[in-house]
Amino acid sequence: MSNQFCPGGTLYTIQAGDTFFLLSQRFNVPLDAILAANPGVDPQNLQIGQIVCIPSAPPSPCPGFFYVIQAGDTFFLLSQRFNVPLDAILAANPGVDPNNLQIGQRVCIPTGVPVCPGFFYVIQAGDTFFLLSQRFNVPVAAIQAANPGVDPNNLQIGQRICIPAGGPECPGFFYVIQAGDTLFQLSQRFNVPLDDILAANPGIGPQRLQIGQVICIPTEELESEPECPGFIYTVQAGDTLFNLAQQFGVTVAAIEEVNPDIDPRNLAIGQKICIPERRCPKGTFTYVVRKGDTLSSIARRFDTTVRAIIKVNPGIDPDQLAIGQEICVPKAKAT
Repeated sequence: MSNQFCPGGTLYTIQAGDTFFLLSQRFNVPLDAILAANPGVDPQNLQIGQIVCIPSAPPSPCPGFFYVIQAGDTFFLLSQRFNVPLDAILAANPGVDPNNLQIGQRVCIPTGVPVCPGFFYVIQAGDTFFLLSQRFNVPVAAIQAANPGVDPNNLQIGQRICIPAGGPECPGFFYVIQAGDTLFQLSQRFNVPLDDILAANPGIGPQRLQIGQVICIPTEELESEPECPGFIYTVQAGDTLFNLAQQFGVTVAAIEEVNPDIDPRNLAIGQKICIPERRCPKGTFTYVVRKGDTLSSIARRFDTTVRAIIKVNPGIDPDQLAIGQEICVPKAKAT
């Protein structure tokens, strides 16, 4: 069959399971139009490989876009997925039986809905408007107002909703709450006063933090804080100020002095603290402990005594030298 027998239409090759009814649904063309375009073709005896004419669909007033039905689709699910009222989809598809949608059928999804004043979010298992308001720092009422017709008590996985913008700007960076986080620990970890975190997150419930919740960690005030007279260290599991003092060859008092807001009894993993620069007194030099070193071996190597090394390294534990630890060693006296 040449296309002269199907003017303005499309030649289609019959596949297994095809019927004229299904083709009318798939191509959104009236069944009578397909029958009229294929005189002499027995619609009850279509053959695989047979070529038929699918006439052009009449002009459609679809005020949006066309969507091809997939397995499991319903008009309700499509209304939820595309955030379009169910009635609007029904009105845009007159003659389509919503209870008998066919895979491959083309339907109209109207788009004459308000533009989302933020961004679209796809509902995940366990989501509620309250949890989303906490996660994105947006009032529940604002989410409800941006999603008229959405039942907050019947959210569907895969449903697309609007998360409005308008949450307070963060004068720093956003942080996603992890298991076990508390605002106090975060204030310690990021060296930001707890009051500043609370002020940057109005309405937050410090005792009701949710895993996945997004909060603001302010950093603007950090610019006015004294610079670290050494280097920044990230606290690891098991760290204490005493251990750190030993490891880096400084005193606990020196670490506390450059970290005035630190709680020495409550270091948090990931917390950043300042380790002051190791400065050896006049008449000594800095030595980095190596594998196998003891104070006795170091004293012998540099012609000094264990007592002299301990004197210029207050707080040092002779039995707990760490590889990489810096200590001060008295210079040998000229003879």
